[in-house]
Amino acid sequence: QVRLVESGGGLVQAGGSLRLSCVVSGSGFSINAMGWYRQAPGKQREMVARITSGSTNYADSVKGRFTISRDNAKNTVYLQMNNLKPEDTAVYSCNADCRYYSNYSRRNLVWGQGTQVTVSS
Repeated sequence: QVRLVESGGGLVQAGGSLRLSCVVSGSGFSINAMGWYRQAPGKQREMVARITSGSTNYADSVKGRFTISRDNAKNTVYLQMNNLKPEDTAVYSCNADCRYYSNYSRRNLVWGQGTQVTVSS
């Protein structure tokens, strides 16, 4: 089983910064990609940033402001968020696209509990 634990959310003023962390634990799986998603009240959940071994991808709304990175030695993925805007307010969740060795043909999307990010005007 893979488990994800996010941290780093909070309340900031517009223009401020936050860094979210997602720690991965468990065994018996491999991870193809990890990402950060967010969901604001009344809106669909959207991908914010995604990272694989060879590339990163960002939502248009956060390009140039957010950066996803990973530290393999610490089994941690980060989301650095700069120049935050009120419209960035949402619950941010970490996602792992993984496959368990016992059933490698099946793709699994594993989610953390989420962390609240609130940006005031």
